[in-house]
Amino acid sequence: MNAFRFNRITKPLLLFFAVIIGLTSLWYTNNLAKKIEKEEEIKIKTWAKATSQLATSDFTEDLTFFLEIVNQNTTIPVILTDEQNNIASWRNIDSSKAENKKNYLTETLEHMKSQHDPIILNYYEGKKLKVYYADSLILSRLKYYPFIQLVIISFFLIISYLAFSYSRKSEQNLVWVGMSKETAHQLGTPLSSLLAWIEIIREDENINKDILNEMEKDVNRLEIITERFSKIGSDPILEKHDIIEELEKSIQYFKKRTSEQVHFILKNNLKETTILELNPYLFAWAIENLIKNAIDAMEGLGSITFHIEKKHHNIILDISDTGKGIPSNRFKSIFKPGFTTKKRGWGLGLSFVKRIVENYHKGHIYVTESNHNKGTTFRITLKSL
Repeated sequence: MNAFRFNRITKPLLLFFAVIIGLTSLWYTNNLAKKIEKEEEIKIKTWAKATSQLATSDFTEDLTFFLEIVNQNTTIPVILTDEQNNIASWRNIDSSKAENKKNYLTETLEHMKSQHDPIILNYYEGKKLKVYYADSLILSRLKYYPFIQLVIISFFLIISYLAFSYSRKSEQNLVWVGMSKETAHQLGTPLSSLLAWIEIIREDENINKDILNEMEKDVNRLEIITERFSKIGSDPILEKHDIIEELEKSIQYFKKRTSEQVHFILKNNLKETTILELNPYLFAWAIENLIKNAIDAMEGLGSITFHIEKKHHNIILDISDTGKGIPSNRFKSIFKPGFTTKKRGWGLGLSFVKRIVENYHKGHIYVTESNHNKGTTFRITLKSL
């Protein structure tokens, strides 16, 4: 089982078990909180009865039992008031705050009213007292515990997702780098042979020199392509280049090798020579992939327009074709490795373009618009110097 398949199976399983653990824990904690809350309600009612018994006793009977019950309440905050809710006494409340902080007891009383109904006590001479109480500190923490659990579980899921995403990207990078290095290695030997054969053929005076020169250009082109593949996986060297000059090189190369029915149009709205930090090999690779896709989309008939301008601190390059267009729901997926609508090909062209523009040149590429049988516009934005 490869790592990709492992990740695809493991992530849903982790999510499933995390949800099950979370729900089980929440259910158990909630039930436990309810049981403790019920026990505290019984405990405070028993305490209230014992307090009432002490208050109404004539002290001729043994009150030790009731005193023990009253003294046992060391956790549940209690406030006793008269029938008009005037505070008479309190228990298990921070005495420093109660004595020094203004309105602290009043605010605590209002909080108790929102939590539980008061217990009415019979007092001496027919008077009545109200007993207000709040949840103990342990119960309060237990009620908040499920929310803490949710945060922890969510954090765990996020970390797991990021870890598996990173693992998947790392695996893809290794595949790309390995494939690129191997391609460059395999191309090296036949290229050397081709260059040698060209030199041998050049000695024949009957050979058309123009054709031979074009052959040499194509072989040199293969050397550039080999150089591109060899650079995948390593940090590219960015140098200062004129973007129009680099763009024109790619356009001119394809003009000579494409049908005359494909028209190339360059609209340069830059007011002056614009120098950017580029890797010319990789930048040309990205542009050429876009040109190839445009030619395929137009089926060898139409126009490709390059519109370049400067906005604020960005260079905006729009590459538009008059092809069959791309459905809007595929604007993002076309950049994913393996995505292709062609019968041939690995679907790596646009993913390479995105990698070159965004990872190596710190720019952005995306589809700005696309209409059925009218064409598509890709936009590349790069930071200007």
